[in-house]
Amino acid sequence: MDIQTPDWVKNAVFYQIFPDRFAKTGRKTGRETGRNSPQGLSGVHTSSLAPAMQVPLEPWDAPPTIHGYKGGDLWGIAENLDYIVDLGITAIYFTPIFQSASNHRYHTHDYYQIDPLLGGNAAFEVLLESAHDRGLKIVLDGVFNHASRGFFFFNDILENGEKSPWLDWFRIEGWPISAYDETKPSNYQAWWGLRALPTFNHDNPHVREYIMQVAEYWLELGIDGWRLDVPGEVKTPGFWQEFRDRVKAINPEAYIVGEIWDDASAWLDGSQFDGVMNYLFTGPTLAFVGGDHVQMPLVEGPGYYPYPAIDAVAYAKRWRSCSIAIPGRFS
Repeated sequence: MDIQTPDWVKNAVFYQIFPDRFAKTGRKTGRETGRNSPQGLSGVHTSSLAPAMQVPLEPWDAPPTIHGYKGGDLWGIAENLDYIVDLGITAIYFTPIFQSASNHRYHTHDYYQIDPLLGGNAAFEVLLESAHDRGLKIVLDGVFNHASRGFFFFNDILENGEKSPWLDWFRIEGWPISAYDETKPSNYQAWWGLRALPTFNHDNPHVREYIMQVAEYWLELGIDGWRLDVPGEVKTPGFWQEFRDRVKAINPEAYIVGEIWDDASAWLDGSQFDGVMNYLFTGPTLAFVGGDHVQMPLVEGPGYYPYPAIDAVAYAKRWRSCSIAIPGRFS
């Protein structure tokens, strides 16, 4: 197979941004320079367009908490694009930015709406245009394995029970649904058993089409690719092959990168993804660089095993085994 991957990715330098914690409107990150002025964003003064909301936020400089919001937004990122460019960055990968009930936004409520706390769709459109004006590519996080309890179709099931027309969008295993009571077993399939994250029934053609159309919508708006969250959990045959075909039909240079935690050989035959998040490199690198300073409680869960500490010889051996496992992908 003649595998074609986007040329721009081969020399790209990515910057990952967790929007709630990067910058808020009117607050600069890095050097204060005239080029960071919000008036430089296609003539738009972003501060005047920030959402008129009064919400309780944690102090920006205080230590973050698990569920707290700092109030970072897309306007703040837009105001700092020149700083990002000055770092030598050529592409930005955003953790999820769609409407959600969590600061990390992996609990998607609406795949067509940018979270209002981030500035909504208007902020994203300005950010996207401003980034492209500076030669920056934008890759979004596609959380398509699971949604949330607040996702309309699942929420309808919570409201209407067995009479909901959306039952087959998820895998319901019993009634009444126990969506919040932790003393009762979860009776629907959810990611890692977390009832806040009900998994889609990807065998349902309507679910499949819905996700494909979401991907197409944002590509047509102008994004440069998708980073796919836990795509290995989607077991429906042909799902990611169709996803690739439909993405590339809109933009052949769009980047598709999958979050695969273990051996990714099966995903890199050219029919699904352009690349994967390289955890086979991450694990031994942390074990070598972090050594005995790695905090074990934080790393014992992931399957890429960033422990125990290894020396340079062992690191070289691990790296060599990665190169042999997926020839040509690490050159």
